[in-house]
Amino acid sequence: MTIGRHLSSFQGFSVVDYEAPLVPEAGVAYRLRLGWEAGKTWLNLFDAFLAEERVAEVEGIVVGAWGEMWDAGSGFIVDALLAAREQLPNLKMIFMGDVTYEENEISWMVQSDMGRLLKGYPALVHFGVRGGGSLRFKDAGHDNLQSLVVQTGGLDRGVVHDILAGEWPALRHLELWLGTANYGATSRAEDIAPLLMGDLLPSLRYLGLRDSDIADDLAATLALAPVLGEIEVLDLSLGTLSDAGGRALLNSPHVPKLKGLILHHHFMSDQMCEQLEALPIRVDVSDGQDDEDDWRFVAVGE
Repeated sequence: MTIGRHLSSFQGFSVVDYEAPLVPEAGVAYRLRLGWEAGKTWLNLFDAFLAEERVAEVEGIVVGAWGEMWDAGSGFIVDALLAAREQLPNLKMIFMGDVTYEENEISWMVQSDMGRLLKGYPALVHFGVRGGGSLRFKDAGHDNLQSLVVQTGGLDRGVVHDILAGEWPALRHLELWLGTANYGATSRAEDIAPLLMGDLLPSLRYLGLRDSDIADDLAATLALAPVLGEIEVLDLSLGTLSDAGGRALLNSPHVPKLKGLILHHHFMSDQMCEQLEALPIRVDVSDGQDDEDDWRFVAVGE
């Protein structure tokens, strides 16, 4: 997934721009994106969407650009979505912030508390959000959510704590882009401690701790953790993984039992990549980066 172009799909849903007249299709999410037209607001667009005769059939909504995203947080959009609950009874998927870097840099996007949005849609199955500014998941948790994706260039550790403090019995896919300290990331490896025993998220099959400048620490922390014996795919891609982290994974008793190990965009040596690729599982070590002067960078920061 790249932030250089808009979503074409998300967790099995196709994503298309909303155009009137709305003809809803199963498995399709409609993107509401504000262009640069003068005099229009995102709420104007949402009102037109809600006025569509068949809007109650819609299963997915993708929130695109909403104007001055570096200043106006997404709280008013959350308010609007909550107010429209009765008009959107079949909503199964929401993605908040399908914004490319040409529209607004990911680190400049101001979000809001997503916990109340999840509470407002108890039948939701998939949820994603892009942008870490003012992001929280207060009092979060969800009985039916199967996938949770949080994409940032720098995630505050408070968000990690919010998420791991909740109950998510159905969650199969957890994907956090932790980002870099240069753009606000404050997480440390110990912040994922609640995950390690493997009983916090009983249905989890995919764990993605991506785009992280502490990828080596995460690999070392996870390598011997029981949670690796419960999931199917570990994704530490887009980050600064080096031979130190690769070695921890290579020596893990759990990694050879995974179905997939995703490490693309990394700083490992060719030799380490060859050793990892020799494991009896699917391993992605593509997009290796040059480790010149020990300067390592995440794929998505600003």
